[in-house]
Amino acid sequence: MALFLSTFVNRIDKKGRTSVPATFRAALAAQAFQGVVAYRSFTNACVEGCGMDFMERLSDGAQGLDAFSAEQEDLSALIFADARQLPWDPEGRISLPEDILAHAGITDAVAFVGKGQTFQIWQPEAYRAVEAEIRARALASRPTLPLRPKIPAGG
Repeated sequence: MALFLSTFVNRIDKKGRTSVPATFRAALAAQAFQGVVAYRSFTNACVEGCGMDFMERLSDGAQGLDAFSAEQEDLSALIFADARQLPWDPEGRISLPEDILAHAGITDAVAFVGKGQTFQIWQPEAYRAVEAEIRARALASRPTLPLRPKIPAGG
């Protein structure tokens, strides 16, 4: 499973191309599809990004929903119908489609934000504002995170 850490700000050219951080490319290197999967977030003005392995996990989770239910139809449209496979070029760049750029308000720079098993792509100033809100909420609520026991290989 790929693991995405840190935040990287990169330029975007007039063709919508930007460099994927080297550590993100390394995290995805073992996957058959050499690139990222991206779709417009339905909770924030950003782009959700992941590897094909995470998309497969989302698909497996969607199988638990009632077939043809409104929830299943909505999630399928919001995630799978909107998802784009964006291969990287020899320089490690991806091309972000215009509708994705518009959704996130991205013009000349992007922030790749690691979220563990996924990442997000933001307009850098918009992410700085959201990050400040997140930190303020965390300071006020002091969230905790339970750690699951590590399962030994083969077990």
